[in-house]
Amino acid sequence: MAPKKRITMHDHAAEASLFKRRALFTFVCVVILLGILLSNLYHLQIVSYTDYETRSNDNRIRVVPVPPSRGLIYDRHGKLLAENQPFFALELIPEKVKNIQETLTRLSQIIPLSAEEQEKFTESLKYHRRFKPLTLKTSLTEEQVAQFSVNQHEFPGISVVAGLKRHYPHQGLLTHALGYVGRINDRDKLRLQQAGEWKDYAGTKYIGKQGIEKFYETLLHGKPGHLEEEVNNRGRTIRTLKSVPPDPGQDIYLTLDLELQKKAFELLDGRRGSVVAIDPRDGGILAMLSSPTYDPNQFVHGISSKAYGELLNSRSRPLINRATQGQYAPASTIKPHLALLGLDENTITAKTRIWDPGFWQIPGVERKYRDWKRWGHGWVDVNTALIGSCDTYFYDLAYKTGVDKIASFMQPFGFGERTGVDIFEESAGIMPSKDWKRMRYNQPWYIGDTISVGIGQGYWTTTPLQLANAAAIMANKGKRFVPHMLKSIKDNTSKIDSPVDEKAPIVLNDQKNWDIINESMMNTAHKSRFKDAGYTAAMKTGTAQVFSVAEDEKYDAETVDEFLKDNALIIAYAPYENPTIVLAVVLENAGWGGANAGPVARALLDEYMLRDSLEFNQ
Repeated sequence: MAPKKRITMHDHAAEASLFKRRALFTFVCVVILLGILLSNLYHLQIVSYTDYETRSNDNRIRVVPVPPSRGLIYDRHGKLLAENQPFFALELIPEKVKNIQETLTRLSQIIPLSAEEQEKFTESLKYHRRFKPLTLKTSLTEEQVAQFSVNQHEFPGISVVAGLKRHYPHQGLLTHALGYVGRINDRDKLRLQQAGEWKDYAGTKYIGKQGIEKFYETLLHGKPGHLEEEVNNRGRTIRTLKSVPPDPGQDIYLTLDLELQKKAFELLDGRRGSVVAIDPRDGGILAMLSSPTYDPNQFVHGISSKAYGELLNSRSRPLINRATQGQYAPASTIKPHLALLGLDENTITAKTRIWDPGFWQIPGVERKYRDWKRWGHGWVDVNTALIGSCDTYFYDLAYKTGVDKIASFMQPFGFGERTGVDIFEESAGIMPSKDWKRMRYNQPWYIGDTISVGIGQGYWTTTPLQLANAAAIMANKGKRFVPHMLKSIKDNTSKIDSPVDEKAPIVLNDQKNWDIINESMMNTAHKSRFKDAGYTAAMKTGTAQVFSVAEDEKYDAETVDEFLKDNALIIAYAPYENPTIVLAVVLENAGWGGANAGPVARALLDEYMLRDSLEFNQ
């Protein structure tokens, strides 16, 4: 028989005591939590009231950046070179469009969208934030704007926006000098962020890409303003609370002469080459033309891949600024400078004569360095050598002087270094020396290299701007300025002239040597191209070989490939007594310098000199 279970008796007093302790603990916890809640409520409602009120306002106030209008660009006479024109563009906010591809298909039935435009937009969409607007099509016509406005209710998330775009009224006439503006890309953004300038581009989509537009971007761009708008929970604007207008970019005036630029453009007529004209009195650039050129307006809103490919792959290289980046052998145009060196070093005098049989030989060497004139010039001194461009005279002079002295003397004239002109697209050219060849090619310098340098050939290369600058220094008898295009800046209602950067002058051992060379250049001009001019001028032509011709071979322009024909060059200035314009003309593969570049120089100086004379008489 199993034992009976013992009945446990409850201790009611102990249970009541335990219950009371638990109830008290719970009550204390509730009181503490309620205290914390009340304390936090006090902090939110009383202590932090101002802070949260500001945050609340921020939630209903939208700050919209207002981009500044870009400064205008004028020539020296106040003629407009770059302006701003109103435009309409179509923008799409990706997160507000349910089916983008279907929307594009329907939209193209109202506003034509090319396959390239759609493809470009789709590609940009991959790297774009979905809540920010993205441009779908630029430069809408008024008719297209009207058509879309009627049907806008069918396209939520798409809208027409208005703005100002850069426009170049003279199209390709000033492309390489002015440059152009284009859309801000990732590299531009990174550069601006690193410079701490990104905040100045709020609401702006364009930035200077080349030329004056890029160099003076800070002046032309301006500072953005902003609007403070009150919006509802759907983002619609209720009212404008505050408006801070932007500071527009400053207008600038350039030293360029539009009419002279037009004349240069007309004379080159699409031929490959360049014209640079400088006012030697202050270094202001009067004309800077690179040909062939292109219309910069097509870059403002983005050029098509096809059009850009044609420019990029063209054998004529229209994208290159030949005036500052084209590198050419200076040929005989630097003979005046070499003659000046000979006089300054006492290697020659004004009366030193040599016999020119049509060739020159290094002592003890059989090879003959031919003169351009096969039968020679006979007896020549420095004056007749410059007038007749006698190669033999300068072979001998270079041999006696040596390449290092030549390089050292030419450096202050700006050869082999950038001029400092106010655009970024500039090459330094090459002023060869023994050390240069050793560093460049790890080869020794030979006497034959020096002989080629003596007639501006061989390793020596220069840009048309350098050539014009060196000619300006010659015309100024050693006075030097940094070439520039900025003339003045418009500040409210007045214009502030840009300071002129004058460099230390070149001082010769005998300053009279300047007169000897300049007089020979004047004689050269008035015995040929300028003999019937109504003003005094000075000049020196040059014909530069593009490839080497062996001693026993003859150059035949009729059989040589077009791009291997000789380059034609000329430097000239006027008036001789007190020069106001110096120019350099380079025509690629045009042949003889005097016959081809000469007429261009004469017509340009006629345009400038006779026009000024006519205005003075009137």
